[in-house]
Amino acid sequence: MATLVTLHPDGSETRTPVFKSLTTIGADPESDVRLSEAGLPSLVAHIAYDGKTFTIATSDKQREILVSGRQIKKQHLVDGDDIVIGPVRMRFLLEERPKVEKVDDGHARQMEAFRRIVAFSKKLGEAREIPALLEALMDEVIALTGADKGFLVLIDEEDRGEAGVARVPRIKMARNLKGENLDQAVAQLSDSIVRRAIETGDAIVVSDALTSTQFSSSESVVSLKLTSVMCVPLVRVGQHEEGAPSGRDVFGAIYVGNNSVTSLFDDKSLELLRLFAAQASLLVQNALHIDALTGENQGLKSALEKSRYGELIGACDGMRDVFKKIDKVARADISVLVTGETGTGKELIAREVHKRSPRARGPFVVINCGAIPENLLESELFGHVKGAFTGAVATRPGRFQQADRGTLFLDEIGELPLHLQVKLLRALQERQVTKIGDNRAEHVDIRVVAATHRNLEQMVKDATFREDLYYRLNVVQIHLPPLRERGEDVVVIANFLLQKYTDEHGKKFKGFTPKALTAIRKYAWPGNVRQLENRLKRAIVLCESKELRPEDLDIQTEDLEDILSLDEALSRFRKRYIDEALERNGGNRTKTARDLGVDPRTIFRHLEAARDGEEPGGMGER
Repeated sequence: MATLVTLHPDGSETRTPVFKSLTTIGADPESDVRLSEAGLPSLVAHIAYDGKTFTIATSDKQREILVSGRQIKKQHLVDGDDIVIGPVRMRFLLEERPKVEKVDDGHARQMEAFRRIVAFSKKLGEAREIPALLEALMDEVIALTGADKGFLVLIDEEDRGEAGVARVPRIKMARNLKGENLDQAVAQLSDSIVRRAIETGDAIVVSDALTSTQFSSSESVVSLKLTSVMCVPLVRVGQHEEGAPSGRDVFGAIYVGNNSVTSLFDDKSLELLRLFAAQASLLVQNALHIDALTGENQGLKSALEKSRYGELIGACDGMRDVFKKIDKVARADISVLVTGETGTGKELIAREVHKRSPRARGPFVVINCGAIPENLLESELFGHVKGAFTGAVATRPGRFQQADRGTLFLDEIGELPLHLQVKLLRALQERQVTKIGDNRAEHVDIRVVAATHRNLEQMVKDATFREDLYYRLNVVQIHLPPLRERGEDVVVIANFLLQKYTDEHGKKFKGFTPKALTAIRKYAWPGNVRQLENRLKRAIVLCESKELRPEDLDIQTEDLEDILSLDEALSRFRKRYIDEALERNGGNRTKTARDLGVDPRTIFRHLEAARDGEEPGGMGER
């Protein structure tokens, strides 16, 4: 049976069974729990029981009630909760326990510490925000030690000195007996005591700081008139830092104090706090890790929102230029040619052009000119009538007819056979198409967006792509830069895809290891975004750790491109630029030298070096 143990100021104790649906507490003689102490109202509180839970609530709004160190108006009670009403202390027990004489029972004190840890662990799972969780921790510490106030002091990694010890620890949480956050917390604790605990890694108890041989001369001790103080370091569990005290990685401390009662704390009190802190270290460490991950996740979301343009992600200069060009051309009903390497996302560009155009409510039809056999491609483009060829069992419209009043996306247009290029050109010029086997032309109202990874200008020179079709398609050209030239975009995209596919597969990852992020940045990604996406999908399915490593992404050390020296980078650019100038001048060396403003001998040396497989020399004098 649940019991309420009342400890009166005169030292007497009464025990009241709590089993009724409503148990009253107050000075009224008819109260179930009678408090005869002066100044208390006739009804100060009551405990409601619904058969499962016990809930205490205040009956007098002017009266302050504390439950386990926190001021409340209404709260569920758990086994062992301490209740303070004015000068009276109570303890709520779920089961009646035999009354025993007060003894110094070390085992009972340890059990009390473990009970507090269990209570804090439950709150760890319930807490939505880290500050609320740390408040709960300090409330448990204050209730356990009987201190007036308590502080959670943490070390920022950037504040660590050469020996691994923080120069300026910061107070993360400060609480008092009433469960209130303390203003100007820095001024209410001794920095010398905190610093000693963190630097040595040892717990400290001071019964009377003003008479202590170690701390009585401390300016903070004197100014605060400190009496009883305890400070216990928090040690990171499972990690060791070189240079840390005793090989332990101290990441903070728990500090409790009382400015009015000397000898409140002793060695046994310190052992109790040390026991609590040892268990709490892992919980605080996990809480801070959750906080860091939450902050990192919010940062990634913010970066993603800033980098997002519809379904496209990018913040580099090259992608910003692409977005500006889309904004300009989308509303103009003209043909667009999208170029770029395989896997850069050319179809996404076409979709954005369509969605931002006046044709957005119309269909967006896609046909891959390189994925359909040549003998079926004409039928796919223009349609056919029943009986037009073997297997044509019904009349079927082509992609041109399907895209009427919308946008037709011709992917891999460079793979289109020459004889179909003629028919495509006629369809674009006349805006009419004729099904195979039919002699009636149909009018179509479409906008064409084409894409290719090939160099169509070179194909025109090689007579493998019609020049008139090229100019019909290439009214405006949008070039997508490869992933390796997009800087931090690759990291933002990788994090976005990781979140997307972990949600799809129901798996949880903390993210990428630092080495993996470095590898992602340095890898050339010849398959661009498509390759990155496929590597991440495979890693998410196969990886058994909580963080993705370079090997999970199948990136080897030899695959990473080193950052070139400035001289080497300039040399490569110079070589490429001279080659481009020569090509534009039809191989004329003299004209190329004149355009580049260099001596003709520089061009000759460049060609000789290229022929011999050597790096060319400098540009020479003008």
